[in-house]
Amino acid sequence: MRFLDDPVRFLFFTGKGGVGKTSIACATGVHLAASGKRVLLVSTDPASNVGQVFGTTIGNRITPVPGVPGLDALEIDPVAAADQYRERIIGPFRGVLPDEAIASITEQLSGSCTTEVASFNEFTDFLADTTTTATYDHVIFDTAPTGHTLRLLQLPGDWTSFLNTGGDASCLGPMSGLEKQRASYANAVAALTDPTRTRLVLVARPQPTSLGEAQRTADELTEIGIHATNLIVNAVLPASAATGDVLAQTIREREQRAIAGLVGSLTDIPHDEIPLKRHNMVGIDALRSLLSAEEETAAMTAAGAQDSNLPTLDALLAELAPAGRGLIMCMGKGGVGKTTVAAAIAVRLADLGHSVHLTTTDPASHLDKTLEVSSGLPNLTISRVDPQEAIANYRAHVMATKGAALDEAGKAALAEDLMSPCNQEIAVFQQFSHLVHQAGRSFVVMDTAPTGHTLLLMDTTGAYDRDMRRTMAPGLKFTTPLMRLQDPNYTHIVQVTLPETTPVLEALELREDLARAGITPWAWVVNQSLSATDTHSPLLRERAALEAEPLHMVEQAASRLAVVPYLAVEPVGIPLLRELVAPPVTSAHI
Repeated sequence: MRFLDDPVRFLFFTGKGGVGKTSIACATGVHLAASGKRVLLVSTDPASNVGQVFGTTIGNRITPVPGVPGLDALEIDPVAAADQYRERIIGPFRGVLPDEAIASITEQLSGSCTTEVASFNEFTDFLADTTTTATYDHVIFDTAPTGHTLRLLQLPGDWTSFLNTGGDASCLGPMSGLEKQRASYANAVAALTDPTRTRLVLVARPQPTSLGEAQRTADELTEIGIHATNLIVNAVLPASAATGDVLAQTIREREQRAIAGLVGSLTDIPHDEIPLKRHNMVGIDALRSLLSAEEETAAMTAAGAQDSNLPTLDALLAELAPAGRGLIMCMGKGGVGKTTVAAAIAVRLADLGHSVHLTTTDPASHLDKTLEVSSGLPNLTISRVDPQEAIANYRAHVMATKGAALDEAGKAALAEDLMSPCNQEIAVFQQFSHLVHQAGRSFVVMDTAPTGHTLLLMDTTGAYDRDMRRTMAPGLKFTTPLMRLQDPNYTHIVQVTLPETTPVLEALELREDLARAGITPWAWVVNQSLSATDTHSPLLRERAALEAEPLHMVEQAASRLAVVPYLAVEPVGIPLLRELVAPPVTSAHI
C-alpha cells in the first residue's frame, strides 16, 4: 500500500460516511503498531465505532487497545465538545449583552458549524502541542477537518470586538470563540499544510459519485493551501468474484471504468485499491486482512441473498400519490443516493399524471445528469437553487440593511463574516421558502444538501419561525416554513441511507436532530441493497447476508420502509429511474 510508504507523523483519513475511513484508520494503526511503533488513533466522527471495531470501550480518554501492543485510541465526542464550546463563548456575555443578543448568539451556536469548529478545537493540541503526543511515533485521525471548517478557522476578524459593539451576524456564533486560540489554530493548520509532517488520505468507493466527492474535497482543501497526498479506493470488487454472475460482472466493469476515469488532481496523487472483503471489519484479525494484497475466496452461504418480501419504493408512492400535492424531502448523508431516489420519486409521480416540481438545494447535485433530459414528461419541472447566485444576493441585502447602521470597522467585520461558508444555507432560505409554499398546489420533490448543510437550513427555518412569532400581532394567523415542515399532512421527509452500519447510524443521528425541530421522518429508503437482488456471486451473497443487522436497525426506527436493489446498470435516465421504483424480478433482466 503506497499510503503506508515511509509514513509521516500525522495521518488523516477523510471521506464521506460509509466509505470505510474508520476501518482503514484502525487497520493502519494495527499495521504500524505491529512494526514496533507507538501509535495514537483519534476519532472525531460523531458516529464513531472505533470501540466496536476493536471490541472494547474507548470513549473520550486515551485507552490502550487490547491485543495490539503499542496502539492507543481516543474518541472525541463532538456533541460534548460543542456544549463546552458554546458555554465558553456565551458565559462571559451573560448580564452584559441584552437577552435578545444572548438568544441570537445561542441560535447561531446551534448549527453544525459550531460542532465542526469545536471538534477541531479538541484535537488542535494533537497537532500544535507536541507535549500531548510526545510519546507517540504516529498519530492517526479518523475524520479530518473539512475544507468548510478550515475556511472558518482562517477568517482573521476580531469577533470578540465585534460582539462587544453589539454586532449581529449570521455565522458569528461559531467564530466568536476563535480569537483566543488563533495562534494555536495557526500552528495546527501549519502542520496540516506540511507534507513532511502530515499525510492527508482521501477515502472513496469505486463509484463516480464517491470519487466525485473525493475530488471536491481535494479541491476545497487546495483552495486553502492543503493538498491531499493519497487516495484510497475502498471495497473494489475483485476480478475473481465477477465471474458467472450478471450483477457481479457489471459491477466490476462499472467500478473499473470509474477508477480509470479519475480526473483533476486525483490523477496526480498515488492511489491504492483495497478489495471488497466478505466480512465486516470487526476484530484484530479482520483489520489485519484489510490491508493485505491477497484476495479472499468467499464460500457460498447457505442462505440465499434474495428476499422477495422487502418493501418497494412503489408501495410508498402508492400511499403518497392520492393527495395530489405536498412536499417530499429526500434527506441523508452525501453518497447515499438522495438525488437518484428523489428523481425516481418525481418520475413515478409524473407518470401517474401529477404535476411535479423536482428541485435540489444541494450544491453538488447532478439532477440533469441523473435524468439525462427533463423529458418526455410535460408535467415534470426541474430546477436548481444556485448557491452562488443566492449568496451574492444575500450578501448585498445584509450589507444594505444590517450594515447600514455600522461604522467602517463594523461593516468590515460584517463583510468578512458574510464570506463564511456557513451563509450559503441561509442564502438559499428565501428560495427554499418559496418552494415550500408551492407544495400547497402540486408535488414538490426536493433533493436536499448533505445532512450537515441541511441542518443549517433547518436552523435558519427555526430562527425565522421564532422571529415571526415575536413580531406578529396577537391573534393574527400565519404559517411559517417550519410549521409546514412540521405538518405531516403537508411535508413527507424521506430519509435515504445504505444497508451498512455507519450510514444507518448517521441516519439515526439525523432523525434525532429533526426531532429536536419537531420534525418526524415519514419514511426511510434503504438504497443499493444486495439483499433485494438475486445475485449468485458467492462474495456478493456473503455481503448481502451482512445487511441483516443494519436493515433490522432501520426497521426498528422507521414507520415506513422501502428497500431499493443494487442495480447492475447505474440508474441514469428516465427508463432506468422507472425500474428503480418498480424493479424487474431478477438482475438478469436489468
